[in-house]
Amino acid sequence: MAKQQTIQQNEEGDKEEAKKKKPCQKLILCTSQTKYRVVKKACRRLEFKLNEDEKVDWDLYWADTGIQPQLIQKMQSYQRINHYPGMYSLSHKNHLCRNLKRMQKFFSNEFEFFPRTWILPFEASDFKGQFTKKKAKTFIVKPAANCQGKGIFLTRDYESIDLKSGEQFVVQRYLHKPYLIDNLKFDMRIYVLVYGVDPLRVFVFREGLARFATEEYTGPFKNNLDNLYMHLTNYAINKNSENFEANEDSADDETGSKRSISAVLKYIEE
Repeated sequence: MAKQQTIQQNEEGDKEEAKKKKPCQKLILCTSQTKYRVVKKACRRLEFKLNEDEKVDWDLYWADTGIQPQLIQKMQSYQRINHYPGMYSLSHKNHLCRNLKRMQKFFSNEFEFFPRTWILPFEASDFKGQFTKKKAKTFIVKPAANCQGKGIFLTRDYESIDLKSGEQFVVQRYLHKPYLIDNLKFDMRIYVLVYGVDPLRVFVFREGLARFATEEYTGPFKNNLDNLYMHLTNYAINKNSENFEANEDSADDETGSKRSISAVLKYIEE
């Protein structure tokens, strides 16, 4: 009996020793749904093993677009993916608007930071009531699921919105007196990493981009509503303007049509 116990202990010791000597396996990243070379380049630097076959047992999965629920249902506890289910609730303008308006009902003071908003065609009758002969109001119209400024326009005419197209729109009262720098409209793009949702862990990058319009701003009136270089700050639109200023000096982040958030905040502080 003692001899058998000794043999068993030796075998267990050999197994433990073998585990120690066994090299660490590389994490497998499935890249079948990404076209971006930077993702693959970064993962090679991290010494991940890249694989294009979804059927291979992967550890990490990177996709450029949303994830199908069927894939999430098949995931094992050790697998991680770069999207959360239901992210369209934030990324699509109509869903984001609906959630913001819900929050506004419960936390009116905290959620007064966005202008009055309608989702069309569902709130068309209420929105139509905004058009009166007393005073012309300006509205900004955005297709619900587009990006890069596609399909956005300003209007003072209810009939200019094609509600028969079957497309959903988010319409907001246009803020006609924005804060300007160099007499230009601008926005700030802040980068946020949602590391996990249970528990919720969010990291905010300390730096970001400020994107500027390329024509000096004047308040909206009938003859300038279609001047997107003045009213919109989207890079995809303003890069085509003859006034676009590309900044080629990495040490100078205070000039040009794209600037750093820290430079903008410094300007405001001064």
